[in-house]
This record gives sequence, structure tokens and C-alpha cells, in this order.
Amino acid sequence: MEEVKFNFEDLIVYQKALNFVDLVYNTCEKFRSVETYGLSSQYIRAANSVALNIAEDSGNTDAQFNRYLQIAIDSVRECVVCSTIANRRRYISENENKTTRLRLAELSKMITSLQKHLKNKNKN
Repeated sequence: MEEVKFNFEDLIVYQKALNFVDLVYNTCEKFRSVETYGLSSQYIRAANSVALNIAEDSGNTDAQFNRYLQIAIDSVRECVVCSTIANRRRYISENENKTTRLRLAELSKMITSLQKHLKNKNKN
């Protein structure tokens, strides 16, 4: 059977966003059960939002895609706060927080670079 593939699935930033979603799910499994509908839920939604917004409008106009990429960056920032809270509550270690923040910084840079590429493409 032929594999069905969408263009956004080839974006490295999308693939890294999916990897980050996996990290967040694994991280949230360590949280206390009281966080199931609190921090865990919020963290998972924010992580999913990064990948979802990269995929959301990738086939539309560059201006629309850029708008969704900005939402993805906002979700990256939300994940930073969730990781910080998890660390302060001692749900994750300093090292886990640092690793998470490094991955989020990389995602943020990649999304920003993609936004710049879209803007420059429209100038030419």
C-alpha cells in the first residue's frame, strides 16, 4: 500500500516538535496524580500545540502560515513555563529542566528561521 505523506511532514522543525511531544508525555508520567488535570494537561496541550500549529496552515498562504508559526512560538514559551513549574515543584530535576529548555530554544530558533524565510521569500 502506498504511503500517504503531507508536505509539512518533511519539515525538520515539525519532526522535532513531534519528538518534543513524546518527551513531554514521558515527563508528565512522572508527575503526581493531582496534576493530571492541572500542569500535566496544560503542558501536554502546549507541546501538542507546537506541532499542530506548524502543520495547521503549512499548505496555505505564507502570511497565514506565519501566523500559525507565531502561535507555535507562543506555545513554546508556554512549555518553558510548564517545565519551570515542574522543576520548582520537584516533579523534574534541574538537569531535565535544562534539557527541556535546550530543546525548546532549538524549536524556537527553527520556527523563527522559518518565519524569516517566509518573509524574505515574499520580498523577492
